[in-house]
Amino acid sequence: MLALGKINRLTVKKQVKFGFYLDGLSWGEILLPNNVAPAGLEIGQQLDVFLYLDSEDQLIATTEQPKIKVGEVAQLQVIATTKVGAFVNWGLKKDLLVPFSEQQIPLKEGNKYLLYCYVDNSNRIVASSKLDRHLHKTTPEYKPGDKVDIIVSEQTDIGYKAIVNHQHWGVLYKNEVFKPLRRGEKMQAFIVKVRDDGKIDLRLNATTYKQALELTEQVLKKLQQNGGKLALTDKSSPELIYATFGVSKKAYKQAIGTLYKDKKIVILEAGIILVNS
Repeated sequence: MLALGKINRLTVKKQVKFGFYLDGLSWGEILLPNNVAPAGLEIGQQLDVFLYLDSEDQLIATTEQPKIKVGEVAQLQVIATTKVGAFVNWGLKKDLLVPFSEQQIPLKEGNKYLLYCYVDNSNRIVASSKLDRHLHKTTPEYKPGDKVDIIVSEQTDIGYKAIVNHQHWGVLYKNEVFKPLRRGEKMQAFIVKVRDDGKIDLRLNATTYKQALELTEQVLKKLQQNGGKLALTDKSSPELIYATFGVSKKAYKQAIGTLYKDKKIVILEAGIILVNS
C-alpha cells in the first residue's frame, strides 16, 4: 500500500531521457528525476523513495530526505508568507504549505515553528501549527520503562511539555530535568506512567535495576577516590547531584539508601562515609 508523504519501496520500471519511471502499482508510473536518482540505477531494482506532489501537483518520487514526513512533527522555518498561507522549508524543492486555517498564530517569515505534517482533504501534503488538533487522537499504549523519542514543545510551571513519538503529549517534570531544554530539541526519554486521562509522565533517565546497581558502584568509586568521604547527602540540591553523577536526586537517594542498608556507608549530616574508612 503506497503512502503519500512517506517513504515507499518501489521498483524501477523503465528509463527515459529525464529520469526513471517507478512502478506505482494502482497509482501508475511515478517519475524519479535524474538529479535525484542514484548512480548505476537499473531497471528491476527496488528503491526507497519519498512520494510528494511537485509544483504542478503531479506525483513525483525523490531519494532526498525531507525534514518532516506525514504523521510527524518537526521544527521548520518559514521562508515566505502569501495569500494562501505560509511556506516552510522542509528540505525539498517545493516548499511545504501551512494554510491560514492551520496556524495557531499568524506565522512570520524567518521564524521557526513546531509543525505537524498530514494529507488534507484535497490530497495535498500540508502542515499545521495547531498541534492539539492532530496529536493525542489515539489511546497511548506504553508501559513504564518504555524508551520513546520526544520533541520538546514548551516550558510550563510544572516542567516541559513534549511530543511523544510524534503522536501524543507528555510531561517532563521540572524536578526530573537538570539542564535547560530548547523548543524543538529532540531526545530520548522513558515512560514513567500513562495516567487515566491519557496524559503521559516522562523522565530523561531510565530507572532500571541494572542502572540502580551501576549507580551504587559509581558512588562507591567516588568515595574511594575522595578518601572515603563525599559531601553529598540526600539533602543536597538536585543540581549538585546531577552535576556529580548525572542522575536525579530520587535515584541518588535510592542508591545511598541501598549502600546504607548493606552497611557499606554511614550517612552523616555533612556527607557520606565509607564504613571501612
